[in-house]
Amino acid sequence: MRLSDVIIVLSRPAESGNVGAVCRAMKNMGLSKLRLVAPEINDTAALLARAVHAGDVWEHAQTFDTLADAVADCAIVAGTSRRRGHKRKAITMNPRELAGYLVGREGNAALVFGNERTGLETAELALCNLASHIDADLRFPSLNLSHAVQIYGYELRAALNAVSNAAKEPLGHWMPIDRAATDTLVTSISGSLAKIGFYRYRGREEQEIFFRDLINRAGLTVNEARYLGNIFAKASKLAENDHG
Repeated sequence: MRLSDVIIVLSRPAESGNVGAVCRAMKNMGLSKLRLVAPEINDTAALLARAVHAGDVWEHAQTFDTLADAVADCAIVAGTSRRRGHKRKAITMNPRELAGYLVGREGNAALVFGNERTGLETAELALCNLASHIDADLRFPSLNLSHAVQIYGYELRAALNAVSNAAKEPLGHWMPIDRAATDTLVTSISGSLAKIGFYRYRGREEQEIFFRDLINRAGLTVNEARYLGNIFAKASKLAENDHG
């Protein structure tokens, strides 16, 4: 993975100055791809003032209506959140661990940051296949948005530089499926299971999140994803024939 493969996604940002500071933090660390989801930006002058000489990051930023649309082409989607709980990710990595995980991967990787006041909502975090947190002091754990982006950017840059300096052999040239393909596969798998009566009670939604996270962490190729989907489809058809 290269820094150019990393996309910073800000979901529902509300402060123009914060977005400008994020642009500056990104450019400091060599990051250039910024995506905004339903932004509430109303002061471009304040944004550019905080961006200083990183206005080009803002000029090339992309805007989306939903988080699902913003990360549809990404093989890895990491949501940043310090909160855990029911229906939130049970496993979460700190920035250094996340950077180490991403170094050997291929494809686009999105780092998703929530609204400045409320962070990522549970539904937004469910769209991510990884979770990450910053080990801040529990007495005052909330970080400024740009500070958080700066920390992740630094760790990514340091991890990638370490690999480059070590002149390691390439880890492979396969390309994992993106988020949209993963969603299609997960829907196919859960649909096959539903046909054989697997979901007699509630739980399909939670299991789809489980499959989505598992598949993205595995980094399946297009052919592997197709093969896996066919296995579930065939198993479903055989079960239907046995009970026909």
